[in-house]
Amino acid sequence: MEDRLYKKLEAYGKSDFYPFHMPGHKRNPLSVNGDFPVGMDITEINGFDNLHHAEDILKRAQEDVARLYGVPESFYSINGSSGAILAAVSAAVRKGGRILIARNCHKAVYHAIYLRDLEATYIYPHEDPKLGINGGISPSRVEMYLAENPNIEAVLITSPTYDGIVSDVARIAEVVHNHGIPLIVDEAHGAHFCFSDYFPVSAAQLGADVVINSVHKTLPCLTQTGVIHLCSERVSREKLVRFLGIYQSSSPSYVLMSSIDACMDKLEHEGEEMFRAFTENLEKARQRLGACKYIRLVTPEVCECQRVFDFDRSKLLFSTVNSSLNGRQLHRILREEFHLEMEMEAENYVLALAAVGDTEEGFRRLCEAIEEIDRRESLKYKEMENNHISVKNGKMKQVMRISQAMDALNERYPLDECIGRVSAEFAYLYPPGIPLIVPGEQISGHFVKNVRRYLEQGFEVQGLSDQTSETVCVVSSDVREA
Repeated sequence: MEDRLYKKLEAYGKSDFYPFHMPGHKRNPLSVNGDFPVGMDITEINGFDNLHHAEDILKRAQEDVARLYGVPESFYSINGSSGAILAAVSAAVRKGGRILIARNCHKAVYHAIYLRDLEATYIYPHEDPKLGINGGISPSRVEMYLAENPNIEAVLITSPTYDGIVSDVARIAEVVHNHGIPLIVDEAHGAHFCFSDYFPVSAAQLGADVVINSVHKTLPCLTQTGVIHLCSERVSREKLVRFLGIYQSSSPSYVLMSSIDACMDKLEHEGEEMFRAFTENLEKARQRLGACKYIRLVTPEVCECQRVFDFDRSKLLFSTVNSSLNGRQLHRILREEFHLEMEMEAENYVLALAAVGDTEEGFRRLCEAIEEIDRRESLKYKEMENNHISVKNGKMKQVMRISQAMDALNERYPLDECIGRVSAEFAYLYPPGIPLIVPGEQISGHFVKNVRRYLEQGFEVQGLSDQTSETVCVVSSDVREA
């Protein structure tokens, strides 16, 4: 029997060993309601290693990840990419230090900044005003910010974005390294890149020092699983391991860890054929969907983001700008009428996430649904002025550190009366989890207008402590004056 974690767990679950240890279900399926893999759900017992002090089977499992991805060292993250991001930022930047981040980063990056009391400098990506999607990060602007702020200790960008936009990581890495600091890339949505030339090149092969992948997002793996790759010595291995231990449970799930192990084993032995079939089906679907006129498949050629360096074609974005629908309405039709669950709805588009687990039948159903909706739009289409408004979010003025604003005395103000005040909390649409406003930023009329528009269309604005989004916690006037 091959000595792999998931195989060893399967064999142990069928053995006669009786557990006088955690968990409390005692591997007894009759003790729980539902069909759960309790036979594989164990704790750190003899022969199964310890993730936080891996010396045996878990050490080899993580070495398998590094070998498949072609990097020096990889670590499991059973707290997903969020835990890995927290660890990467904490290891790369001293407490109270300064970091340069792309403003379209996931909320986990901002949580790391808060926990480590960091000073953040934001670099804004290009933006498509029609769709509201973020473009890439300009290497020249990274250079400009680093030249202006010599005390920055690390740079963090998201590539690919939630919508599949990839930045020029190689050039950005070169710029960052010329300043003697590390580049961290949140590649959560690009775990599949290295398994097919159909997709962009992974940041791990382009000079990034730390790369984070959510293996559950685009690979056949259970939810909450991630890996983090340490690609150079610019970030301390000792610190990274220490913080991974802090931000993850001391009792990581063996079911989740075995899922990563089984995924890597599957991809090593069958990945080439799996990705060949997947990319063929995906490309056929993209060609077919690209013929629709009113529900348009977004491509880099039609995207108004400047400098789209590369694009992940597994992200299928359907623009409603040329139709009578908005993104929320299209999402509802796809779900209620065609029983297709999308990844995300936005004002002017819907995102369908394709992955290696997709079937030819799944792609067929998606194509037929979009074609039918496009046909209906053609019947009611009339030449008229386009009434889709710009959804550009605009730049926010940073007044205080995130930690200062979140820990300061605060007071609650009605949304329409808080313009000019400093926010003490986040606000974001989830997904994608990119903050519309960050604690410490000044609330603008543009922000209030955007929130009102989202609410009117039925979107849920998360992050605000008032779930009605009618009030916002702002930094107290006394604090500001002081």
